[in-house]
Amino acid sequence: MSIRTAARWLLSFNCLIAVGAVANDDVFDHVIERAQTLADAPYQAPEASLPSALESLNYDLYRQIRFKPERAYWQDESPFSMQLFHSGFIFQTPVTINVIENGDVHPLSFTTDDFQYDGDASRLLEHDLTGIGHAGFRLHYPINNDDYADEFAVFLGASYFRLIGRDQAYGLSTRGLAIDTALASGEEFPEFREFWLYKPDSHSNSVTFLALMDSPSLSGAYRITLTPGENTEADVEATLFARADIEKLGIAPLTSMFAFGQMSAERPDDFRPQVHDSDGLLIQTGADEWIWRPLQNPSSVRVSAFMDDSPTGFGLMQRERDFGRYLDLEAHYHRRPSQWVEPLDDWGPGHVELVEIPTPDETHDNIVAYWVSGDTLSAGESRHLRYRTFTLNEQPEANALGKVVRTRHGNAAVPGEADSPSADQRQFVVDFQGGKLGTLSSSDTIELDISVLNGEVSLPQVKTLPNNGRRATFRLPPSSEPSDIRLRLMVEGDPITETWNYVWYPDA
Repeated sequence: MSIRTAARWLLSFNCLIAVGAVANDDVFDHVIERAQTLADAPYQAPEASLPSALESLNYDLYRQIRFKPERAYWQDESPFSMQLFHSGFIFQTPVTINVIENGDVHPLSFTTDDFQYDGDASRLLEHDLTGIGHAGFRLHYPINNDDYADEFAVFLGASYFRLIGRDQAYGLSTRGLAIDTALASGEEFPEFREFWLYKPDSHSNSVTFLALMDSPSLSGAYRITLTPGENTEADVEATLFARADIEKLGIAPLTSMFAFGQMSAERPDDFRPQVHDSDGLLIQTGADEWIWRPLQNPSSVRVSAFMDDSPTGFGLMQRERDFGRYLDLEAHYHRRPSQWVEPLDDWGPGHVELVEIPTPDETHDNIVAYWVSGDTLSAGESRHLRYRTFTLNEQPEANALGKVVRTRHGNAAVPGEADSPSADQRQFVVDFQGGKLGTLSSSDTIELDISVLNGEVSLPQVKTLPNNGRRATFRLPPSSEPSDIRLRLMVEGDPITETWNYVWYPDA
């Protein structure tokens, strides 16, 4: 960054702090200008500013630092309250947090009075922690009952944030952007550098804030409005400015974890039948086709592209919501939220991309899904985005079709038959439930619409389940190539279920 650019940047910041009665749009316009100014200059990584005592914190020590609930901001003036995160451990780059109240902008200065330092963490108070800044923030609101302000949103680390709704437990993460994910050149993680939160009043049911993003490839300005409740919602508006050519820009990325589930062939020695934050990717295409892709923990990185034009929505879902599917009293996987993304303007041609990465256990996020536009973003160009993302327990209300409730596969050999001729075939079972399946009459003929890219199927059949659902079965002959399979159930040429899509890798 040149001296002249840096001076303009600092002057602009000081003008914002000094401004009198500013409107929401005025401050957002200013943050947009900040982002454009940053993008016009060479990238400058934030300088290391933490004392060595904070830089060397391990996980256990960091957990001994807790924000004091009685110090929460706004709690006596609004149904919303805010708590802050301490810098240190893996959070080495503090962010600047400002509050806008009555048109005035107030930076939140760090103070040790906001935190409780337990155990060995109390030794940190022997060091000068003046001005170290904060790692992020979390927001509280009474979403489960009127007597307690539940934590419903966390903004911590790079551009990551998590949302939960009523009766949900934290699971998957949302991100501001994904850049060059799963490319050989390596992924870039843009970071939110500064936040401006509008102080909510006593009647607020939503909270709005602005964020400044920066990374080697781009800078951006975000306006996010959070509305907590049964399905906590985030309305996102962003203006991005490219500093360099970007090969792959992932819009509205969702990051999750899938360790093992109902289709996993190799399972760890674990009492739990399933371990995952999400079990499938759901897409509503611009042509109003609903596609369900079960997730996997693959043996190598796999990238799937779902081509589309003007998508209606996509999300990572946790459909298995019965405790008996997990048996985990600590992680509460049955309460992990699904999350849906809806464009609020026309995103045009492009594709939803799913990245599945091998993981040895549940401590690593290994699933990413996002939208990639057909229009690339080159240096000097800008892009405006608007979308809504929200948590939910079930599928989106717009999906009235029968949904996939189970996918199983196994060897097709006939039990007890020596040298079974079908022993080298793979048997697949896909169960559907809901929608019109429960109201079909005996005169309705259900057709199985099935296709395979790079292969063929044998013995395709539709069978009735005891609960009025339907089961689609088929076999795959032996092959050395992956088989990309799509199937759905039809009545008189109209789909009555989602489209089940799966890629079978013979060497998996």
